[in-house]
Amino acid sequence: MSDEMTGDMPHDPADELADELADDRTVLHVDQFLPHPPAKVWRALVEPELLAQWMMPGDFRLEVGHRYTMQGVAVPATGFSGVVQAEVLAFETGRMLSVGWRDAHPAAGRDVDWTITWTLRPEGTGTRLFLAHEGFDPDDPVQQRARSIMGGGWRSGVMRGLRAVLDRM
Repeated sequence: MSDEMTGDMPHDPADELADELADDRTVLHVDQFLPHPPAKVWRALVEPELLAQWMMPGDFRLEVGHRYTMQGVAVPATGFSGVVQAEVLAFETGRMLSVGWRDAHPAAGRDVDWTITWTLRPEGTGTRLFLAHEGFDPDDPVQQRARSIMGGGWRSGVMRGLRAVLDRM
């Protein structure tokens, strides 16, 4: 019997993948459309003076292996000191940037080792920007609280800041 006759919706593998990603408590995903071309979004991700305006100030340099520090705001509820030690892990110019993040001064027993990966895809006259923030311990309530708080931060404050920088460029 066809899907129309039974009233069942056809199976979509993309739905299954979305459900699987949502269930993975080790990673946080953000999917954001930006009405700016990929080259402009890429500049905002990798030019230190632009990056400091929407993320955190630091001594970023687009070079695999480059280690740098970013200064943010401490979040005591998650054990985050506000100082990030970062390292450029990989990049494909204009398409992908992967950075390792560690808390420079973690609370006792709260050492984290996260990977932040930005992926850009052209979409119409704009860019689809994907973020994968990986490395959360699914069995640690504090890290899961951090995942929840950071999810809101990435989706609202950080993306709002990025859009504002892009609009001014």
